Amino acid sequence: MPRRLRNAPGQCIALRGAYLMSIHLKMFTPERTMYDADVEQITLPTMDGEITILPHHIPLVSVVRAGEMRVIKEGAEIPMIVAGGFIEVKPGNQVQLLVDAAERVEEIDVERAEQARARAEEYLREKKFESDVEFTALQTQLERALSRIRIAKKYRRS
Repeated sequence: MPRRLRNAPGQCIALRGAYLMSIHLKMFTPERTMYDADVEQITLPTMDGEITILPHHIPLVSVVRAGEMRVIKEGAEIPMIVAGGFIEVKPGNQVQLLVDAAERVEEIDVERAEQARARAEEYLREKKFESDVEFTALQTQLERALSRIRIAKKYRRS
């Protein structure tokens, strides 16, 4: 049985004699603290493409876009969906993620996401937009609904 030692953020974890580093991830939405734990790896979508954060990553601040986020904790993958936001990678293996919304795959209501997608597509087809802000907000809603549907179907295959 592997032996795991409790560690402070950025400290070594002993697993059968091998040493792995951890990253302390704090993820916040406006409603709640979504995640606060030590993990081995974080992969998420940014405006410049998908990035993976491993221990000792260089300091970084980036814009997060809607899509799939994967966290590896104790060798297990934890898939989530995130909406737009910001990520900050700090020295000492500290990562803070501030997102507009986030859900674990098991929390996604696919039927509600399908309804949101249909509404957004209908408004895009029928409506004349008075401002770029209105159009961008609607496109963001559509992107979020499509991401939720795609991720839920990917991980909920029977």
